[in-house]
Amino acid sequence: MSAAGAGAPGPVPGTDDLVGRLAAAAEELADMALDRLQRALDAGDGAPHLAVEERRLTRARRSVERAIGILGAGDAP
Repeated sequence: MSAAGAGAPGPVPGTDDLVGRLAAAAEELADMALDRLQRALDAGDGAPHLAVEERRLTRARRSVERAIGILGAGDAP
């Protein structure tokens, strides 16, 4: 029996474009988080807010990736 036949959900129809945009947003969030992390490391103890920003951006990226997984039935990038 296939996974779809076993009750596993498939992709949500009509969301391909949205999933693509979410994937692009996740990539942009990852780039921003890496930038903040690098800036925080370069600044040393003088910029703790940058590390906080990096954590917030990483949490946002993970949330977007979960949304991609939900819409794509686990096919998150």
